[in-house]
Order: sequence, then C-alpha cells, then structure tokens
Amino acid sequence: MKWLQRHVRPEQVRELSLLLLIIVAVVFFGSMIDGYYTSRTFNRIVSSVAIITIVAVGQTLVVLTRNIDLSVGSVVGCTAYFVGTLLGRYHDLNPLLAVLTAVALGAALGAINGLLVAWGRIPSIIVTLGTLAIYRGILVDLSGARTVTTDSLPGWLVGLPRLNLMSIGGLDLPALFMLAVAIVLIFHLGTGYLAVGRRFYAIGSNPDAAALIGLPIRRLVFLAFVLSGALAGLAGFVTLARYGNITVESGRGLELAAVAAVVVGGVNIFGGSGTVLGAMLGAIMIGTLEQSLYRLQISEFWRDAILGLLILLAVASDAVILQRLRALWGRADLKIVTEPPAEATVAAGARSP
Repeated sequence: MKWLQRHVRPEQVRELSLLLLIIVAVVFFGSMIDGYYTSRTFNRIVSSVAIITIVAVGQTLVVLTRNIDLSVGSVVGCTAYFVGTLLGRYHDLNPLLAVLTAVALGAALGAINGLLVAWGRIPSIIVTLGTLAIYRGILVDLSGARTVTTDSLPGWLVGLPRLNLMSIGGLDLPALFMLAVAIVLIFHLGTGYLAVGRRFYAIGSNPDAAALIGLPIRRLVFLAFVLSGALAGLAGFVTLARYGNITVESGRGLELAAVAAVVVGGVNIFGGSGTVLGAMLGAIMIGTLEQSLYRLQISEFWRDAILGLLILLAVASDAVILQRLRALWGRADLKIVTEPPAEATVAAGARSP
C-alpha cells in the first residue's frame, strides 16, 4: 500500500482504468463488427480522435480553472468555414499562414469569452452558451448557407489526411493524428513543469488561497480561454483538411464530445486536478465509441445520449470513488509522517533498560 501511495496518484487510477476500458471496448466491438480489426477502422478512429483531442486539450485548461467552454464547437465551425473560403479563393496561400489564420481567429473568439468571464465576472457556462449561439449565427449569416467543397481547395490540403509520418505494427499514423499527439505532449509538459501551468491547478484547487498569495487570477482565466479558442481554431483547420466539404453545421455537438473526453479522462469538472494526457485517453475512448457505434448503425441521437451518460458517470465517480481514494491516500501520508523510522525504533529499544 505504501509503494502504491507513493508512486500512483488518485487521478492516475482513472487514467489506468480508462486505458483498460479502451482495450475492453476494442475487443467487444471487434467481436460484434465484421472486419473491425483493419487499417480502415484504425484510420477512421485516429482521424476522429485527432480533432476531439485538440479541442479537449484546450477544454482541459479551462476546466482546471473551474470554468467550462461550450463555444468550442462553434469556434471549430467558424474557423473551418472561413479558412476554407480563404483557401478556395487563394490557392497559393502559404500553408503555414493558413494554419496561423485559423489559430488566430480561434484565439480572438476565445478572447471574447475570456474577457466576459475574467473581467465581466459572468459565469462561464452562461457566457459560452451565449457565444456558442452567437458564433454559429454569425457563421450562418456571413456564409449565406453556402458550402465549402473539396474541389475548391488546394491539392496540398486535400492530400493532407493521407499523409503518414510513421508506421507502427503495419498501421500508418496520419500526420493530423501526430499533430494532436504533439499538442498533448507540449501541454502535458507545460501544465506539469511550467509555473503558469501549475497556477491553473492552484486557481481550480482553491481560488481564495490563490488570490491571497497574489496570483493574477483574471489574467490566467483569460489565458485559459484564449488557448482554448486557439486550439479550437487549430481543430477547425484539421476538420477542414479531414472532411473538405464544410457547411454551417460543421463542428456542431463537438463541445459535448470535448467535455466528455475531459471528464472521462479524469479531469475534475470542479477544477484543480487532472491531466492533459488523461484528456487524450478520454478522446480515444470517445472516438472509439463514436466510430464503432456508427459501424453498428446506431443513430446519432443515441450516440449523443451515450456521451451524456459517460459524463454523468465520470462526474459521479469523481464525487465518490476518487474522493475516497484521495482520503485513503491522505491517511496513508499522515501515517508515513507520524510513524518513526524503523532504525529509530530499534535504537530506542536498545537504549531502554
């Protein structure tokens, strides 16, 4: 028990159990679906996971500060559509500039959320629920309900989903998925080792204590929303590359998948605990379920219902199971601190008459 308590955090229990659940899900669906264990199934899952993962990383930063961003689906739709329109008109536009445009647009939309939450002191769920509708309404109005089609896009973008950077065990890893993995590694290290990353945890754990020690809470909350918007903008570019045909409905419902990935991945919805790596595992679980249920011809409405159920179960387990684990870990810590070392006990016994 002492070894387990010293080397495994309560949050890691969720991540390890989630990894096991992913394996169980793959085995279960493999027994239900003919031809499931193919490279085609793998490519569909990792392509879906790439988009959810990038959005979930930004959502994690916001949730760590005891907030939530429900506008990410609309941000993805806006950036995918407007960057697609831009590339449709200017085929010679530099690819890097196109990516930066998507990120900058997403960051600007996220900054609006951050200003209203941090300095306007409006609850984040109210702000982002409103901007979810506002951003989508702007997209519908400015687009005239026209569709961005694949044949209007430059060849380098159309061929991007088929670009593979490496292969493991005969399975090709697409460049878009590797981009998501790189984002996860960067932000996992950033939140774990950089001072600004640790401050996100401090704000979510105890906002009053964070204010007392002088942390710039408003600026950090604002930064979390800007980063969430920027990553949603990047996910919009990935969505454009993957699907090609973009309508005003693109990205709708993605906020549900992102929140599900975050809470299922072990990030506490009340802030202060969880990891970006856990959010990625949650995204893998969500992507596996979505694509597998689609192969089983389960309706979209039931797929959304299952995501909602996963959110409820994850929040309930945070409230019950993980709290008990933290209490158990805390008692073990106290016992380790209060118990004298074995050498000291032996020495005391030798000195006694």
